[in-house]
Amino acid sequence: MPITVDIDVMLARRKMSVGELADRVGITPANLAVLKNGRAKAVRFTTLAALCEVLECQPGDLLRWEIGDAVEAGDAAEG
Repeated sequence: MPITVDIDVMLARRKMSVGELADRVGITPANLAVLKNGRAKAVRFTTLAALCEVLECQPGDLLRWEIGDAVEAGDAAEG
């Protein structure tokens, strides 16, 4: 997928565990793991806002677009 999730990076910078983040954001650790591992198909803006508030960051610190992945996905769709 061309969107990469960098929650692990922010967790390391904040010295916070996945469990603590899940508790503070108000989601289950399982749902946070799905998001963190890039398996989520969508994320609610309220969840993204809560993540940013707890981690004291911007959405762009958590999500980034990988151009290489997008080009490969487009090539695969054409062939």
